[in-house]
Amino acid sequence: MPYNPKIYVAGHRGMVGSAILRALSAQGYTNLITRSREQLDLCDQQQVRAFFESERPDQVYLAAAKVGGIHANNTYPAEFIYENLMIEANIIHEAWRAGVKKLLFLGSSCIYPRLAEQPMREDALLSGKLEQTNEPYAIAKIAGIKLCESYNRQYATDFRSVMPTNLYGPGDNYHAQNSHVIPALVRRFHEAKESSAPVVEIWGSGTPRREFLYVDDMAAASLHVMGLDKATYEATTEPTLSHINVGCGEDLTILELAYAIAKVVGFTGTIEFDASKPDGTPRKLMDISRLRSMGWTPTVGLEQGLSHAYADFLTSRRQ
Repeated sequence: MPYNPKIYVAGHRGMVGSAILRALSAQGYTNLITRSREQLDLCDQQQVRAFFESERPDQVYLAAAKVGGIHANNTYPAEFIYENLMIEANIIHEAWRAGVKKLLFLGSSCIYPRLAEQPMREDALLSGKLEQTNEPYAIAKIAGIKLCESYNRQYATDFRSVMPTNLYGPGDNYHAQNSHVIPALVRRFHEAKESSAPVVEIWGSGTPRREFLYVDDMAAASLHVMGLDKATYEATTEPTLSHINVGCGEDLTILELAYAIAKVVGFTGTIEFDASKPDGTPRKLMDISRLRSMGWTPTVGLEQGLSHAYADFLTSRRQ
């Protein structure tokens, strides 16, 4: 690779893409390419082809995706599968056509079966039924992994995949209905504190266990995996099992998470759970031994990360 490769970050306005952009800039990369959704529709093959033919990047971080929590996945399943499939197919195919040297595809822990053995190893992929509430999104992410693997097998490309656990932090989506659990609870507890509401009600039983990773740790892991030489990466993976889990290796219940967020926000009222609402997968803990063997571990703990997330939420409210 040249010393200062030309790098395209797809999805640079999103939480993960913006963190990757920050990490690249911090490491001294200056030849960075971005495009807003208004400038480049990643669902439009002709636009994506013209972009790659014009820019010819050396590396691509594919962080662009349509994402959301249980409510959003249940409400917009067609949008979740269509948009994610189109984004992946267009970028990966056109990256190959343009001779991109390295590509990193970012997936999701929801690719694993609903009742996968815990912690979830990479070889649990396609070993059982997916969680129904986000199956369309999961199918799209699995397709992204297999796209990378298929182009590697047929064309000897160097396209890699990382599967993050639940992410949170600066740049998150704090929408009242369509956000993930941490930003949703940060907003709900803050608004309850501001209005002196005595109770906050949360969907589900509170018993599912989830793992959370601060987004800047995810960005650091992405750069680490991208920076590995091809021989090292291939020695730790397989042609048809090439994705790498990224997480912190620890989980907690949604109930424990709720109390942790309430503490950070300063909400002192009562927390209640509505068990009539869906819980989702009972447990989602990543086995990150493959990534650890490659020399990377996370650095930001949950309490510190939640404090940063709340500060980011307050900043977003003022803007």
